[in-house]
Amino acid sequence: MEQNSLNDTICAVSTAPGIGGIAVVRVSGPDAIKVVDRVWHGLPIAEMLSHTAHLGEVLQDDGSVLDQAVATIFRGPKSYTGEDVIELSVHGSIYVQRALIESLCKAGARLAEQGEFTKRAYTNGRIDLVQAEAIADIIASRSRGAQRLAISQMRGGVSKKIAALRNQLIDLASLLELELDFSEEDVEFADRSKLLSLARQTHAEIVRLLDSFSTGKAIKDGIPTAIVGETNAGKSSLLNALLGDDKAIVSPIHGTTRDVVEDILPVGAHFLRLMDTAGLRQTSDAIEQIGIDRTIQSIDKADIIILVIDPTADTDPQILAKINDALNASPEVSLLVIINKTDLASPDQVRAARQMVTTSIPDRYLNTSNSGENSFAESTTHSNIIEISARNNTGVDAVHTALQRIASERLDTATDAVITNIRHQQELTLAAESAQTTIDALHAGIPGDLTAQHLRATIAHLSSLTGQITSQTLLQTIFSRFCIGK
Repeated sequence: MEQNSLNDTICAVSTAPGIGGIAVVRVSGPDAIKVVDRVWHGLPIAEMLSHTAHLGEVLQDDGSVLDQAVATIFRGPKSYTGEDVIELSVHGSIYVQRALIESLCKAGARLAEQGEFTKRAYTNGRIDLVQAEAIADIIASRSRGAQRLAISQMRGGVSKKIAALRNQLIDLASLLELELDFSEEDVEFADRSKLLSLARQTHAEIVRLLDSFSTGKAIKDGIPTAIVGETNAGKSSLLNALLGDDKAIVSPIHGTTRDVVEDILPVGAHFLRLMDTAGLRQTSDAIEQIGIDRTIQSIDKADIIILVIDPTADTDPQILAKINDALNASPEVSLLVIINKTDLASPDQVRAARQMVTTSIPDRYLNTSNSGENSFAESTTHSNIIEISARNNTGVDAVHTALQRIASERLDTATDAVITNIRHQQELTLAAESAQTTIDALHAGIPGDLTAQHLRATIAHLSSLTGQITSQTLLQTIFSRFCIGK
């Protein structure tokens, strides 16, 4: 982008590409009103009050009417970009959209670059970088939970927390910097015990934000959920039943699934990233073994494990041992056990499978309660054990309900200050390291000038997070995620 681009007036189609009922063309910049007035027939744009809409017509280069339109004006600085913004709503004809953009460009505007409207909002102080990235997340959100979290970030949920931490550190650093001005008099303006307490508090808040990343990522990108079990237990049948589609190949032949098959499953306000995996068993087939290795990797990555049991076959104890190993490695993982093939198994076989699970897996993972829904069981107190027939689609609704409950239990307690972006995690990690170094320096009685350097480093990382300190490369990377009209 050229150095003088902020002095340009820009335009773009802001609605999704293609044919629709209407299309919105956005114009922003110092000459937005003049430019639109040149292609507008109706009440002059210059005479319109801010935040009002007016019916008129947009014209082609030769002065002929292109389309009937509604012009909505937002005068700066109280607009999205902080500049004068006019939005022209026309019919969704691709020809009309293209012709209007051509007319606006001939009238003095230029086509906006990717994310340039939002970049101007950031440059003009309407939003910070965290809020800008949240806008991109709102556009990309695929669930109510992801949308709510992005809205919270756009409204400043994370930014306010970062600003409070940054201001605390600036106050702390200013006292140390003041001491440097009076170094010859050996004056101490900053009480070291209070500084240490504040540094510890700041470090703890940064760590809390960092710890929220796994929750935020699951809300934004979906909860990684691995469907595992032995070969021919009905994992692919369960995946297809949950999705209502023949996503995975189903066959009575053992070892049909040899790779991880993924898809998205909405569950209430959230969604799962389902991974149908290769069946676990001993095999001499090198290709199948690669699939089994990937199954183990999927288990390690999963926040939810769906273990599918076939009650008509003997379950290898090593399968349950692998699940227990995964639970011991990550105690926060949720487990849902599916006893499949109730249409083929006898009641005794189903009871035996249930007994095997309850004696092999710690009770806390089976979510002991008195309200477990299970239409097949004679009696049950474990709501995370569900008996189904994936082939007959019987009991699958109960699986949906259980998955929605588990997702809500994991994610609905998220606060407003939750991070979802890998860039935020990286900056906060560096900020936490600098804050810890500051604590160590205060403990060791290191001179104020050196301690102040560590404080400044922490402040710099927090400032980079919200955009008080940034680079052109970072800005180009962030705003390249946006579409042309945003």
